Amino acid sequence: MEFQTQRCCVRAFEEKDLERFMAYRNNVEWMQYQGFKGLSKEAYAESLLGPANLESGQQFAIVDKASDLLIGDVYLQKAGSEYWLGYTIHPDFARQGLAKEVTLGVLAWLKAHGATKVKAGVLPENQASIGLLKTLGFTYFAEEAGEWLFVHKLG
Repeated sequence: MEFQTQRCCVRAFEEKDLERFMAYRNNVEWMQYQGFKGLSKEAYAESLLGPANLESGQQFAIVDKASDLLIGDVYLQKAGSEYWLGYTIHPDFARQGLAKEVTLGVLAWLKAHGATKVKAGVLPENQASIGLLKTLGFTYFAEEAGEWLFVHKLG
């Protein structure tokens, strides 16, 4: 997957992204509602720099177009014509509408590539993410393993 929004480029991870990725992914306070954190550079490199496999889940880099710096990541996992979505923005770039901008781009990309539904799981304490999902038209459908599950049906 690769596409651009007004301010961002979403693309495969590159070696140069790892240090910035580690800076926010290993920030325990910032990542309190997220998984895939607290790993070594080698472990992240093995996961992020290998061949993309959407069926088992893949992270994509969110890069600021103006500076070419990593500012977050998007996770996608494909299950037939449905996808699971996750997103994280570097704390230095939070509250600037970037998660919304990129998620709208992801939804458009997925729809153009035949997806019918996108799902997301969120801890109930993560009110910022729940608010974003609702703003984007996701609706709550279940609770599983302590997470609230949301779905967005693509036209």
